[in-house]
Amino acid sequence: MKRLDLTDRTTVITGAASGMGAEVARLLARRGVRLALVDRDGDALRALTGRLDGAATAHVVDLRDDDAVFATAATIRGEHPRINALITCAGSSMLGTLQQLTMEEMRWLADVNLWGTVSITKALLPALLDEPAAHITHLASVYALAAPAGRIPYALSKFAVRGFSEALRHELEDTTVTVGAVYPAGVRTGIILHGRYAATIDPAVAARAASAQAAMYHTEPRDAAERIIRATEQRRARTMIGREARLIDLLTRAAPSGYWRVMRKPLREATDTTTPIS
Repeated sequence: MKRLDLTDRTTVITGAASGMGAEVARLLARRGVRLALVDRDGDALRALTGRLDGAATAHVVDLRDDDAVFATAATIRGEHPRINALITCAGSSMLGTLQQLTMEEMRWLADVNLWGTVSITKALLPALLDEPAAHITHLASVYALAAPAGRIPYALSKFAVRGFSEALRHELEDTTVTVGAVYPAGVRTGIILHGRYAATIDPAVAARAASAQAAMYHTEPRDAAERIIRATEQRRARTMIGREARLIDLLTRAAPSGYWRVMRKPLREATDTTTPIS
């Protein structure tokens, strides 16, 4: 498969105001790639765009709003007539057990992580299909390979992103557009520390669990961003980021119904949202 050349075209990045999305934007801007950056945090997005020396346009939108997403996609197409890459980094996290979480809380995360990804992909697909070669990179998670306790809404949404990516890749196999998913483990973006938790959880307990999870993260955002860009240029279908992701990928293949016996102990504190603070 021919390597994708991102120069002289536009790459659209969601979740671009912070975390891995912002790092991907910075690295691509330094290479002279045109960018359309999407995020709901207008202040942070405009601040980032202003530091990229005119290489990017900012598009503020809540990806849960389908009408706004399609309107934004139309604006992006008007400003960037040649789009050959979409990288979806937007997402959030949610702590809590099924008994602690409400349906509304779980639906909120699915709307952000899954339906926001589906919506922007559907809205921009016609533009990508107009190109001689294009690629879509969806940010999944190591928790799209293995589903831990205490992370039902997050694992649910990320497994669904994985399924969406694979089905869409098969659907587009006779077109010029390829699709891939990236599976990061332990990237130091702060997503877990700034994510949400069930309203029924003691904030101190949630903070303890989030801190325990964050302490397990080892990959720097810039390193993850470089891997995401490489996966997009190489039009890879499946990319693991971090040693833990590769190990969990092997573990779930070897023990598809028993991997939790191995993962339970290392994740005990990170998944404990019930034990009171003494």
